[in-house]
Amino acid sequence: MRAPGRDDPPPGPRRGGVGIAAAAAGALVLIEVGRRATVLSGPVMVRRNHRGEPVNLVAGPVAAVTSSLAAAVLLPSRLGRPALLLGLASGAIGLYDDLAGTRPDHVRDKGFRGHLAALRSGRVSSGAVKVVGLVGASIATAGSVSTGPADRILAAGVMAGSANLVNLLDLRPGRAAKACALVAATLLGGAAGGAGAAVVGTSLGVLPADLSEKVMLGDAGANALGALVGYRLAAGSGPLARAGILAVLVALTAASERISFTQVIEATPGLRELDRWGRRSVEQTP
Repeated sequence: MRAPGRDDPPPGPRRGGVGIAAAAAGALVLIEVGRRATVLSGPVMVRRNHRGEPVNLVAGPVAAVTSSLAAAVLLPSRLGRPALLLGLASGAIGLYDDLAGTRPDHVRDKGFRGHLAALRSGRVSSGAVKVVGLVGASIATAGSVSTGPADRILAAGVMAGSANLVNLLDLRPGRAAKACALVAATLLGGAAGGAGAAVVGTSLGVLPADLSEKVMLGDAGANALGALVGYRLAAGSGPLARAGILAVLVALTAASERISFTQVIEATPGLRELDRWGRRSVEQTP
């Protein structure tokens, strides 16, 4: 049995290019509008970045909505509706963690160790709620690209794992958006290529304000973009390939508990320069 949508025709280079441009323009405009809206510029939407400077979380909801809508338009309907649900649900779950995770009783609940420690002490951390929500949304939508119960679990794992990994990268300006744009740019072909185009366009639209440290993706944006990358990966691969992708995602997630991705990137020529590209230097003022 083939996965639903596997034989659907791809959107075509022209439509994909238009989709990328539209998503980029939409994200760029909505971020600027959001930054200037009183309701989205208050303390609840402001966080301190790695420099200790205030940045706005508005890029997260914008990225989630823009990428999800673009994917829904660019994908065949049997794939577009699940992708829309996955992107919006992942973004909403991430936004909950962005807002609830700053409460004093949640601040220390970082990583799987932190979530487990919170559970052992009788608390449910916002991060644990996010993990359960991501897995649930992924399982709910994985049926559109899978062929059976076991394959559905693999596909859902790829989606949730990809969302989590992108979130782990969102520690420096532009890092997560660059990673999503680069990976998704290799996934523009096939019936599910529209999901890749949606992620590429949205990531490019986010980058200017992200690199200038005016906004950050937060969990809302990183989860949505990552989940849609995972959706495209799952849709374009068979069970064996999905198992391999999932194994890599699990290994990287486990490694993040022991090593710093930032330190690895800084110590690796090529990655270091790519990571710093477009970012303002320490000497530059906002």
